[in-house]
Amino acid sequence: MSKFKLTRRDFLKASGASLFLAGLPIPGYTQDKPPGTISVIILEGGMDGLTAIPPFGDPNLMSMRKAITPENFLKLNSFFGLHPSFNFFSGLMAKNNAAVVHATNFPYVLRSHFEGQNLMQGGGTAPFSETTGWLGRSLDLAKTPGRALSLDMPLILRGHNEVDNFFPASIKSSSKLKDNLIDMITRSHANESAASFGKLKKKVGMEVKNMPRDPASLAVYAGKEMAKENGPLASVIKVDRFDTHANQGADENGNHGAQLTIVDDILKGYKEGLGDAWDRSIILTLTEFGRTAFANGTNGTDHGYGSAGLLAGGMINQSKIIAQWPGLAKRDLFEERDLMSTIDYRSVCAACIEKALGLNHDIIADKVFYTPKLPRVYDYIFS
Repeated sequence: MSKFKLTRRDFLKASGASLFLAGLPIPGYTQDKPPGTISVIILEGGMDGLTAIPPFGDPNLMSMRKAITPENFLKLNSFFGLHPSFNFFSGLMAKNNAAVVHATNFPYVLRSHFEGQNLMQGGGTAPFSETTGWLGRSLDLAKTPGRALSLDMPLILRGHNEVDNFFPASIKSSSKLKDNLIDMITRSHANESAASFGKLKKKVGMEVKNMPRDPASLAVYAGKEMAKENGPLASVIKVDRFDTHANQGADENGNHGAQLTIVDDILKGYKEGLGDAWDRSIILTLTEFGRTAFANGTNGTDHGYGSAGLLAGGMINQSKIIAQWPGLAKRDLFEERDLMSTIDYRSVCAACIEKALGLNHDIIADKVFYTPKLPRVYDYIFS
């Protein structure tokens, strides 16, 4: 059997990610440009918050998951640590440009990837209850349309107003369609179809040469676009492979640690691409659920409930760990197996929307998350 060694660089290049940009201010339509930008990193599969941000101060941690808890974690305070994969994020914490929210999740407890991912993007009160997403509805309220740099528009960015998508093809000469050919096709179709061909005519000149597809490079590109005067206000990057049922690993070389490294590199890419616009940015992670508190028999974890959220950006001016810690004793766990969620992560998303897009919390709670009494945690994060 031949031996093959996958280097970290090769792994990052092979790891898939998708980028979506939205919220393009239009003169005469967008009344006042919002104060900042908002970016979401979607971690599909369920990030293990207890590994990413280990609560080493809890006496039950090591007895439950010694094999999957990093020994060389970075100490944040007397209770919480930071996974060693977060080299760049730890620097942001030191510079007061990052925060952690622990024991948190959307109000979803059934542990289905499909339902959980739909709910965290739709932001409604139940899975599959919405045809629009919470970020798309927020952009609607901020009066900015959207565009996705992808073949599809993710649910999180879909709003009630018109949105569009753009995928830069790598097929030779695909961006050199003739205008007169498109005009001829347009004239042969009915009005509704003609409008679609009109959009195509605008897109064919929007060639993006050598568009990188690795997660870090997508973040750099997104940051540069958002830093432009009339650039997009929002971006979404999706990263998968967080569903570690076996051989999860503890340190940065383990399966889960490798995914956390990707998240760290994405944050670094945003910082590089945004440049001076970093000062008016907020970036947050989003995952459908956490993992079980106990490691399973194959040194992995199964679908859980509470997890952790990472926040970064120049709009944060004091690093902190925000948590109402529920404890890891079996009696304190959700259904005696999962970390309990004590902070509704929709409140965290609402605070980021309020800061970046300048919307009122009560409006966000009512019109975006359909929960008028959603708690406001803005001051815990941004003051």
